Amino acid sequence: MAQEYREALLRKDYYNNCPGCKVDQLKESRNGFPFWELFLIGIVCLSTGLSVTSLFPFVYFMIRDFGIAKREEDIGYYAGYVGSSFMLGRALTAVLWGMFADRYGRKPVIIIGTAVVVIFNTLFGLSVNFWMALITRLLLGGLNGLIGPIKAYTVEILREEHHALGLSTISTAWGIGLIIGPAVGGFLAQPAEKYPNIFSKDSVFGRFPYFLPCFCISLFALGVNVVACCLPETLHVHRDKRISGNDSSDAMETASGENEREQDNHGRRPTSDGKLLKNWPLVSSIIVYCVFSLHDVAYNEIFSLWAVSPREFGGLSYSSADVGEVLSITGFNLLIFQLLLYPYMEKILGPITISRIAGDQHQRGAANGLAMTTMSLSKAVGPAGGGAIFSWAEKRQHAAFLPGHQMVFFSLNVVSSIGVLMTFKPFLVERLKR
Repeated sequence: MAQEYREALLRKDYYNNCPGCKVDQLKESRNGFPFWELFLIGIVCLSTGLSVTSLFPFVYFMIRDFGIAKREEDIGYYAGYVGSSFMLGRALTAVLWGMFADRYGRKPVIIIGTAVVVIFNTLFGLSVNFWMALITRLLLGGLNGLIGPIKAYTVEILREEHHALGLSTISTAWGIGLIIGPAVGGFLAQPAEKYPNIFSKDSVFGRFPYFLPCFCISLFALGVNVVACCLPETLHVHRDKRISGNDSSDAMETASGENEREQDNHGRRPTSDGKLLKNWPLVSSIIVYCVFSLHDVAYNEIFSLWAVSPREFGGLSYSSADVGEVLSITGFNLLIFQLLLYPYMEKILGPITISRIAGDQHQRGAANGLAMTTMSLSKAVGPAGGGAIFSWAEKRQHAAFLPGHQMVFFSLNVVSSIGVLMTFKPFLVERLKR
């Protein structure tokens, strides 16, 4: 009897005209390495990553050219707001885009997200004043909701043995964006000044000195958008009759899901989504993740502002190309560390990462939405707060305690230290294992 029940669980029931079932059938019929799927996932994530990081080398000069800052020391305030606007927009809409993807599919969100990069990243490059730059970046973050759904799409489009590789592809694409994005922004901004033999001051790239890097990234995103139209949908829509198959996951998932909803490893009903915030292993992991996210984006913003600011205010007087080169080298080192060194360190020391937030299966969607929203909020606070501290520090060059930019980097170290302390018990605790 038990054997018959198990066979019933393993029997596949497909549905007519269901895109998710078609993808499942295709996965079962193929055993090769998913080069094409991984490539598509990578370029989709890269198109967004480039638009996030490309402005850091030139945002100081952009704000200066707008003439909104009355003093040069105030440029950091306005640059921080522009840097924060993308993440603020994403924080406001991340959950809504996740709900949209669950209702209408992953593919529409991916297509809309890449199209948004094409439109609003181009408009950002054509900005003629501070408010246009701020609003276009806000809309770029708010209307591009593919960061969360692309993770769900990755798991659904790949066979189970390739899930870890697919999620690693997302992180790797972001790491590549940390290399290429600042390089594109640094070397292609102000082309009429850097390459006068190629770009004249009367050309569109001369009149809009920050349009060229944005245009190149938008052109890449346009190509990704066209390719995304060929992606298969993975959302299951079960309205028609079933078609029986061989191996399955649907029946097994249904049974296991019901069993999970009935009791946890202590024989109790698991916490509901409404009590998600009472799940301390989850909440503590998200808080630590947010602290390090705030530090990461604040450092990128502050370093760029400090590097290009005049020496009279304690800066380095770098050009945008110099900043792009430094950030690219930093991103390359980070990518090498992530790919080559981190896996070995994790085996030796154990993981202290956001992977600890994995709770009961029926909570993962809500947990991912909560983590994405709070992380985006922290990344929105980072540039704004960092820019404010940077401008304040430039006005206290001769203070007795931590004068000038020493206060800025001291603040960054404090945030980093707090994040490290939070990784220890009793603050950060691991979830109970089944």
